[in-house]
Amino acid sequence: MVKLNKIYTRTGDDGTTGLGNGARRLKCDLRVEAYGTVDEANACIGMARIHTGPLHPAIDAMLARIQNDLFDLGADLSVPDTGEPLGYEPLRIVASQVERLERDIDALNRVLAPLKSFVLNGGTPAAAALHLARTVTRRAERLAVALSREPDEPVNPETVKFLNRLSDLLFVVARAVNDNGKADVLWVPGKNR
Repeated sequence: MVKLNKIYTRTGDDGTTGLGNGARRLKCDLRVEAYGTVDEANACIGMARIHTGPLHPAIDAMLARIQNDLFDLGADLSVPDTGEPLGYEPLRIVASQVERLERDIDALNRVLAPLKSFVLNGGTPAAAALHLARTVTRRAERLAVALSREPDEPVNPETVKFLNRLSDLLFVVARAVNDNGKADVLWVPGKNR
């Protein structure tokens, strides 16, 4: 159970922060960058939900579930699996969370027309916000992959899979809220030459 009695602790004034296992890291550490960017993606989804809630309640509920899963993912990244005993079971992203994203993608994609060009970020306000969330999620994925390539920096492979699927899902959701793709803004190669 999380209990926050005090918001500021002054322990980060030296440019460090505490991981979930108690270890101190610089705030510019790659692990901190990775889970910080997951938090940023979560905030972008929250902004998108301002536009999806009243118009797309099923999509809004899906995004709410994903926001919770992203907190799970941040917790996973903040407690590296070093094999050291922690005294508690750390929260980890599991395959079923990735599989649920895949089912959601498949369900939404069934009603979308096939694409004949790349989609530009935009259309409705909801779609534009979802595309922003998608690009931040891709950055989080790149950081998680980079972290996983570092010596002595274990990363749960399901976190990378989750971020990869989530960015795909956000693309499909953006098309869905763009009137199932009818309001998509398509790239026209060389249009302004």
